[in-house]
Amino acid sequence: MSKINDYLAAIPGDKRTALDDLRKTIRSIIPRAEECISYGMPAFRLDGKVVAGFRATAKGCSYYPFSGTTLQALAGDLKGYGKTKSALHFPSRRAVARRPRP
Repeated sequence: MSKINDYLAAIPGDKRTALDDLRKTIRSIIPRAEECISYGMPAFRLDGKVVAGFRATAKGCSYYPFSGTTLQALAGDLKGYGKTKSALHFPSRRAVARRPRP
C-alpha cells in the first residue's frame, strides 16, 4: 500500500472522497509524477521537484501547487475559495452540496 493510500485511509469520508478526486485529477494532468509524502502531506514529484500536494484540514481540504505563481495566475477562477499565498482551501463534497447558492 502506498503512503498516500495510508494517509487517505485515515481521513473521514467526505474529505477522503474530495482528496481522492483531487489525487486522480493531478495524476491525469501529470501522469509521470511520482507520489510521495512531502512536508507531511501527500504530494507529487516530477523530475525530482515536488509540484503539487494536498491535505485535509479542520475545515475542509487544501491544495498546494508548490509554485509561487499558480494561485496568483488563476486568481480570477478561484473567487469564492479561501486561499493563502501557498494554498487553495476548499470544502469537502458534502459542504459544497449544502452551500447556499447566491
